[in-house]
Amino acid sequence: MVMGLIVLLAVSCKTKQAVLSEGAAGSIKAAKEIIKEHYKNEKDFSTLYIRASVKYDDPHTGQRLSADIRIKKDEKILVSVKFLGITMAKALITPDEVSYYEKINGTYFQGDYGMLSQWLGAELDYNKVQNMLIGKALYNLKDDVYTAQVENSLYKLQGNGNGISKTFFFEGSNYLLKREIIVQGGIDARRLDIKYPEHSEYEKAILPGSINIEAEQKDKVTINIDYNTVTFDEDFSFPYSVPAGYEQVFLN
Repeated sequence: MVMGLIVLLAVSCKTKQAVLSEGAAGSIKAAKEIIKEHYKNEKDFSTLYIRASVKYDDPHTGQRLSADIRIKKDEKILVSVKFLGITMAKALITPDEVSYYEKINGTYFQGDYGMLSQWLGAELDYNKVQNMLIGKALYNLKDDVYTAQVENSLYKLQGNGNGISKTFFFEGSNYLLKREIIVQGGIDARRLDIKYPEHSEYEKAILPGSINIEAEQKDKVTINIDYNTVTFDEDFSFPYSVPAGYEQVFLN
């Protein structure tokens, strides 16, 4: 099951790009201006191929793996998780459903975003997963009202609605997302904290160089993803099929 959960996350460039310089936030700006500047960072690509290193930890296990992430923008995401070059799990994520299989236990899942949302501590959909991988705010910031301030040399947006607290931090040069914290209170309290320590600039887009994810509901899960190589707009396939004999698992 753990392997399946790991896989549900996680012009061309063949080597890791240099880290993009970032700036401190200046004087306080209106929330609308910060949001406008963040969305100027267009992600101008049709397909994206990311080779990454992944470190996963929860109260029961810790694993270091590699991952291939293929994205056809706004349509589908295929994640292949490997250990010593051998594919151990795959996930196919579309706007309609989430599917994955993992070899260790010979199991597969096919259904809605309930499992992924429950595990990561926030209500997710396709756009939120894609945004997380390319460094955009999970939520459409234009849909809510936020207060703005400067905190620790970063622009901070804070909003609350429907029992969910949303906090976003941006650096001051390109208004790149540095951190977002989603907290839901109540009986099913949960928290999702995503950090972007660094970014790399390519011809097609500025992308994260690494992503640090902490998700907490009943247990705490930590996932660190380092992008090693990134390729834009190649014509590649999205091969996914559940091997025969695998047992289907369901959301509790």
